[in-house]
Amino acid sequence: MIKVDLVTGFLGSGKTTFLKRYAKFLLGRGQRIGILENDYGAVNVDMMLLRELEGENCGLDMVAGACDADCHKRRFKTKLIALGMSGYDRVLIEPSGVFDIDEFFDTLYEPPLDRWYEIGSVVAVVDANLGDDLSDSADYLLASQVAGAGVVVLSKTQWATAEEQVATVRHIGSALKKVKCEKSLENRVIAKDWDDLTDSDFERVMNCGYESQSFVKRGTTDDSGFGSQYFLNRSFTAEEFAEKAAEAFANKDCGDVFRVKGFARDGDGWLECNATRSRTDIRPIDCGQDIVIVIGEKLNSNIISAIFDRKA
Repeated sequence: MIKVDLVTGFLGSGKTTFLKRYAKFLLGRGQRIGILENDYGAVNVDMMLLRELEGENCGLDMVAGACDADCHKRRFKTKLIALGMSGYDRVLIEPSGVFDIDEFFDTLYEPPLDRWYEIGSVVAVVDANLGDDLSDSADYLLASQVAGAGVVVLSKTQWATAEEQVATVRHIGSALKKVKCEKSLENRVIAKDWDDLTDSDFERVMNCGYESQSFVKRGTTDDSGFGSQYFLNRSFTAEEFAEKAAEAFANKDCGDVFRVKGFARDGDGWLECNATRSRTDIRPIDCGQDIVIVIGEKLNSNIISAIFDRKA
């Protein structure tokens, strides 16, 4: 049977970056892998960030968004059927940051997928400097993702103090208690700079499995208030991106902005841009497109549009 792993995590946690490193480890082990980007959005920027992995032993696919939940689930299942016929050893799934993890389990237990796939590892990626100002909805999503995870991987530890990392793990525990989940995080957390991750660390991820933990369920993600706003065919320099992202984070009238991502022009080349409240990363990338995506909770589209449509 084909192992299928889920790499989940809250908005802006660094799922794509971790998945890319994990995929390189698996490819180095001689495995043939398929990667499925499973997002509710109509445009998937993260697919472009994974293009360098694509080749004979690594296939990329995505579930197109911009549809209702039932349609999205059907497309998810159809893509998994196609991947199941491709002869992969392992399939890695990266969902959106507001993904209902039950969709993953429910879909894999349906025929014919239950005859082709077995659940491998469920990984939750969490920002090491999470902070204590998350809304109840955000805490619920965090808890629902961690509840089923075999391992929690802290991201951006190089920019978080030891005290901040301890506080983040404590916050995860509090979020789990809010939904009456009894999961213990003891021996379930990997907290180190990702540049220092070893083969042993990735083997731990590969073999971490998952947990069937019960917790109090809430409404669907459609009712959560989380959303995204896209700016297509907008050409920004790196400086313009950084300035506009900083303004969106600072202006509370925009709503609760978690992440701004996209690409900027660099002469004839491209830059990958990724901003959270605490940090903005801009680095060269082989290909890109004129797009910026603002992700958050209770977003005010008019105020955000005024920022990103305004000429420098």
